[in-house]
Amino acid sequence: MGIEPPARILTIDDDRVVRESIAAYLEDSGYTMFEAINGKEGIEIFRREQPDLVLCDLRMPEVDGLEVLEVITSEAPSVPIIMISGAGLISDVVEALRLGAWDYLVKPITDMEVLEHTVSTSLHRAKLEAENRHYKDELEAANRELQTNLAMLREDQEAGRRVQLQLLPASEANFAGYQFSHLVIPSLYLSGDFLDFFEIDEQHTGFYIADVSGHGASSAFVTIMLKSLVNQPLRRYRTQGDETILSPSKMLGLLNTDVLSANLGKYLTMFYGVVNLTTNELTYGIGGHYPRPILKTTDNIQFLDGEGFPVGLFEWAQFQEWCVPFPPGSTLAMFSDGVLEVIEEHQTAEASDDDDKSNLLLPLVSKGYPSIEQISRDVGLTNVTEAPDDITIFLMQRND
Repeated sequence: MGIEPPARILTIDDDRVVRESIAAYLEDSGYTMFEAINGKEGIEIFRREQPDLVLCDLRMPEVDGLEVLEVITSEAPSVPIIMISGAGLISDVVEALRLGAWDYLVKPITDMEVLEHTVSTSLHRAKLEAENRHYKDELEAANRELQTNLAMLREDQEAGRRVQLQLLPASEANFAGYQFSHLVIPSLYLSGDFLDFFEIDEQHTGFYIADVSGHGASSAFVTIMLKSLVNQPLRRYRTQGDETILSPSKMLGLLNTDVLSANLGKYLTMFYGVVNLTTNELTYGIGGHYPRPILKTTDNIQFLDGEGFPVGLFEWAQFQEWCVPFPPGSTLAMFSDGVLEVIEEHQTAEASDDDDKSNLLLPLVSKGYPSIEQISRDVGLTNVTEAPDDITIFLMQRND
């Protein structure tokens, strides 16, 4: 940092002896001095030289000290003004302080060190106030920039939300006797949960549920990217006969490589399944997804077997797949872990003693032929205005 230039001081006094003695002393102390013989000249010099501090006599011909004070405080309120008064003019001093004077000295000034101390103190105070104004201006500028960025982000979020809604499948759909239905409630404006179901060919239907780590725009971006990543092997199957899309283990392995290659600092838990519409068998793979999906048949209800690593977290991760029959009247209920945070408020005394919170989901699916509306009502989602986490309920059901 460079050496600061000496402070510039204007002294205004019609008494030549007082004026020159003040100027000489302060000049010897290292200040740059300007002198004015009356108030009118003082205002002219002030406007021309823009000094850092003003010493001004209260009583002067033509334009007195109070008038000078009013002009300077209106034009440059941050410049300290020290009034100098004669004995017996205390009422004028009080008025001067009311009008904005920073301090006052009484004539005759017998101790110049008192003068220098007053000047130094006022300059230091002015410097601190200038720094505070600078910091305040910077803070206000930062806040304005933040508000602008938030507005832009809000606009981006709205655009992202529209994209997400467009990419989500219909809330209900049927494929050859299989019904899909879902509900997604984001904790923020954008969701880190995503799901999809799609026709692979006349004999196969694919579907998945995914939960991206974190929340907000960055997680939502991964959900949008996921749709594209799944579409690529689907196109390759239809154009080249590449059967990766039919194998949950291969699909999870492919997505694991793709998410890692994107280097987004995100990973996701995922359940991917393929239904054979001819044999009515479900082949599935689990990529660290919790809670595990629940399979309810007409005579049994259980969590699907299997486990696996999250997708996009470990390069060396290997994935498996399992196959189960899917008889008429069956329901596969899939949830994101955000449901568990809401359902705890509605848990039964029996379930509350269980370490595995996912067991709280079993009673929701056990009732007859489960529906999104019934599960949402039982969980209490109809009254949720701010979700603690992204919440997704996804059902696949085979008609009787």
